[in-house]
Amino acid sequence: MPNRLVTLTTDFGLNDHFVGAMKGVIVNINPQAQIVDICNAVNSFDVLDGALTIAAAASYFPSDTLHVVIVDPGVGSQRRPILAVNERHAFLAPDNGVLSLVYERSERLSVRHVTSEHYFLQPVSQTFHGRDVFAACAGWLSKGVEISKFGDEITDYIRFAAPKPKPVDGKSFKAVVLKTDKFGNLITNITPKDVPQLFEDTPPAFKVAVGKAEVTKMKNAYAQATPGELFGILGSMGYLEISANRAAANRLAGADRGSEVTVVLG
Repeated sequence: MPNRLVTLTTDFGLNDHFVGAMKGVIVNINPQAQIVDICNAVNSFDVLDGALTIAAAASYFPSDTLHVVIVDPGVGSQRRPILAVNERHAFLAPDNGVLSLVYERSERLSVRHVTSEHYFLQPVSQTFHGRDVFAACAGWLSKGVEISKFGDEITDYIRFAAPKPKPVDGKSFKAVVLKTDKFGNLITNITPKDVPQLFEDTPPAFKVAVGKAEVTKMKNAYAQATPGELFGILGSMGYLEISANRAAANRLAGADRGSEVTVVLG
């Protein structure tokens, strides 16, 4: 399908030329390309943060969107460039697990090792495959080149399982903070499937310990809490967040990405 929408998710930030150069490559190949930035502030080298970011946003785009996901600490090494296609979208990314949550949520999946170097910019930089490999391929894909022309299907692509909460006994669970967002919300790996009691209309008594804080209340909106009060809420990513009204929960709790979370019911 020509002129498919292209999105960018990278850890390149906004202070350098990297994102602009990628966009230049895409529109130089396909001047009609439409490009949307999902996020160019993924934590540097953080493949899990990239995986969370693209998984949280991809499903909201139209069918046949091409997502370019570049969190690539292995650039210039033997790691493979890949092109993954599920029932709705296509994804260009390094084969380092950054698409793991996309894989997990896909009903149908095909992954190809991108080997057709005539679609790359030449010479290929050892440090900027985002421009010379991925953006160039995105330009040709957005112009309508068939997916099958980029390389053969593989089955040994890299994937990892995001950390899951672990039950300690019938009433307690160990979990972790997956991400701290711009507002300081602590996004845990706890979903309503993991601890459904927390998300009932009237939850039972509970304690969530994270950092130096102990949370005992759930809210349905940030504004329901008093300013500076810590509470739990089901966030838009589908995970339990530890949040505060008009304050940074990570600072109040003394916690951040990777911090242990303990839930005790009753």
